[in-house]
Amino acid sequence: MQATTHFPVIVLGAGPTGLTLANLLGVYGVPTLLLERNVSTVDEPRAVSIDDESLRTMQAAGLVDAVMPQIVPGYGVHYFSWADKEFARIEPQSVEFGYPKRNAFRQAVLAAQLREGLRRFAHVEVRFRHELRSFAQDGGKVVLQVDHDGAPATLSCDWLVACDGGRSGVREQLGIALSGNTFAEKWLIVDMLDRKTPFRHTRTYCDPVRPAIRLPGPQGTVRYEFMLKDGETPEYVLDDTRLRGWIRDREPSDADLVIARKVVYTFHAREAERWQQGRIFLAGDAAHLTPPFAGQGMNSGIRDAANLAWKLAAVVQGRQGPQLLDTYETERKPHAWALIKMAIRIGHYMQPKSRLGAMAAQWALKLCSLYRPARDYVLQLKFKPKPRFADGFFVPCRAPDDAVKAGQLLPQPRVEWPGGARRLLDEALGQGFACVSWVGESLPEQAERLIAATGMRRVELVRPEDDFPWPMPQPRDGRVLVRDCEGALERLLAAAQARAVLVRPDRYVLAFLRDGDAARLDDLYARYAAAGRG
Repeated sequence: MQATTHFPVIVLGAGPTGLTLANLLGVYGVPTLLLERNVSTVDEPRAVSIDDESLRTMQAAGLVDAVMPQIVPGYGVHYFSWADKEFARIEPQSVEFGYPKRNAFRQAVLAAQLREGLRRFAHVEVRFRHELRSFAQDGGKVVLQVDHDGAPATLSCDWLVACDGGRSGVREQLGIALSGNTFAEKWLIVDMLDRKTPFRHTRTYCDPVRPAIRLPGPQGTVRYEFMLKDGETPEYVLDDTRLRGWIRDREPSDADLVIARKVVYTFHAREAERWQQGRIFLAGDAAHLTPPFAGQGMNSGIRDAANLAWKLAAVVQGRQGPQLLDTYETERKPHAWALIKMAIRIGHYMQPKSRLGAMAAQWALKLCSLYRPARDYVLQLKFKPKPRFADGFFVPCRAPDDAVKAGQLLPQPRVEWPGGARRLLDEALGQGFACVSWVGESLPEQAERLIAATGMRRVELVRPEDDFPWPMPQPRDGRVLVRDCEGALERLLAAAQARAVLVRPDRYVLAFLRDGDAARLDDLYARYAAAGRG
């Protein structure tokens, strides 16, 4: 049987970003080819933290039930001074998007789960040991010259997504520069197995002599990170006796553990100047490089995949015009850079240059903890940039500063289904667009026509203080009836003074429906209609 040579979408690179994108495209029914030059997915530890937004994307990909048992959910960070005294803790307890904010995981395990997840889709193909040699945009397609075990092959696609890492060959061939900086400091990373101590939280040692981090992980793993001094070479710091001595100073019981990996890293804070050129997109590390201090590098790549997948599906399947894809960079680039800047700030705090500087920073955090709003701002990770867009595919609206706005990721509370089961909201929203309103709420006729024409799922809410209607109405038009048992959606709609909230497939708010908003929503869809340019 002759192998397929043309695909609507080709994804280059089977790291977390590419694998997530391929799984989401599989869910959306888009024929996709995933190319990877290696023999399989990565089998070494790299990223070690997965956040609540990424777990929600795993939920959208239908894999969260497999992922959750393999992580350490809801870990915190304990900060220690140069005198090895704990002076602060960050242990976020709030759950905004359905999952804990910080979770330890093993990248090799997640990559294998995502790889196996692709077996669900007959329309998604994975080809390992395929290395891209060159490519060219030819009218309405991208033509790729690929090497497979020394044999050349020609493939083509309507859209190419390069998830080929920080040294992206696609980015280099396109001539797209990286802006930003590279940290002068290098770090030694040591991954170890079979730790004896059960302590689950990260320890950060803000020591000007040797800044260090200890990160326990799942299945008895633990990672150490040590900042190197000027003049220290990789050969010097990779010596087993020396690095085990540094580890013994922090946790004696870890000093003799099995070492799974040791490597010296240089950290970057860089972003590609363009994320799209014609029919080619950059995603993940190919588009942005984030210092690890905030644990957001891989998570930013998964956000790229979630943003781009449904847009590619809408264009490939003829529901929207190609100009919708222009909003990928518009929406994602500012947020990715905001997270890079946050990581830089945390890095400066973790890497004091002197004991005096360390004392000043640590006393400032202690003073902050005496004022409850400031303490909550730190302890609940409220300093993390909100997943919110300044511009893109949504209808802007005015709302109080602390309210959820259009263009922002919708919270995911639990809702109650008839029969009493309580499940996360996204199970009711489905895979595509959704309209959430009160049961029996009448929406403007123009909005109703647009909702029907676009195939939005109607999710009707029973108020927190009410029972389900009796007798139970028969489902119509695929509508779903659930109760707002936690009151979170009631508060959200009240803050926006809206009759309904319209939600995108990536769970960002498309629009709040108020008087007069239906026409603005109609205009938005017309602007990105399938009859548009492209």
